[in-house]
Amino acid sequence: MLNDPLFIVVALAALAVLAILMIGILSFAKGGDFNKKHANRIMRYRIAAQALAVALILLFVALRRMGG
Repeated sequence: MLNDPLFIVVALAALAVLAILMIGILSFAKGGDFNKKHANRIMRYRIAAQALAVALILLFVALRRMGG
């Protein structure tokens, strides 16, 4: 699987979601000015990245079922 470029893209997308989520959680835990200014924007980025990751996972599964 590690030789499959689409698998690598899916893994990177999942890691991007994790990174954005961790930034959001840490800024929420710390609080302060940064959290007040950027909390909603960070979570919107997470939702967009998560939607992309799910779409890529579905594409990966569909292509593997078709034998691609």
